[in-house]
Amino acid sequence: MNLLLDLITVLNGYLADPGAYRPVLAAIKGLRNGAVYGAKIRAPHALVMTFLFRDGTLKDKFRLILEATVNHSRNLALFVFIYKSVKSLLLLTASNGSSRPFQVFLAGFVAGYVVFSKKNQVTNQIILYLLSRVIVGLANVAVKRKLVTVPKKVETFRWIAAVIWGILMVLFEYERTSLQDSLVSSMTYLYDDSDYWTNLKDFLWHNK
Repeated sequence: MNLLLDLITVLNGYLADPGAYRPVLAAIKGLRNGAVYGAKIRAPHALVMTFLFRDGTLKDKFRLILEATVNHSRNLALFVFIYKSVKSLLLLTASNGSSRPFQVFLAGFVAGYVVFSKKNQVTNQIILYLLSRVIVGLANVAVKRKLVTVPKKVETFRWIAAVIWGILMVLFEYERTSLQDSLVSSMTYLYDDSDYWTNLKDFLWHNK
């Protein structure tokens, strides 16, 4: 017991002042945080979506939930670890010790290529999620740097929402194979399944 306490004390002292090994420890901590965060956000989502929209036995459903959670957790953990590692290596070439935008982009590019190059349901959802955030972020940067002027008296959000929903509904009605499977499944439940019923039971209590 005393040996364990002594070891913990030594490790705490080392972690408090790691010196030149701080980037390595930061990458390891990023690996840990990526794994935990990925599991936290994927497990509840997979649980709800699987039980709402997936058929199969209880064992099959829990297997799908576990696979999605592990996949998301692993991908996020590896991305953070690779990104921080590559960024730290690139910083060794910086004269002032601070990163520049192209170095950050290169680190993200390498990590993204290594981790997310294989398309599956989880990676596809993550990339689509990030794509929308990147587009909005770039638009905000353009406004912030006054590259684009936003009319003050026009509520642009309502028009963006209207256009997006209009285009989405056309794609769903006429080109639904071009949309993501999970989105099609959700929209089928909302818009197609609501056209069919035979009695009070499947009209109010159950979908089918």
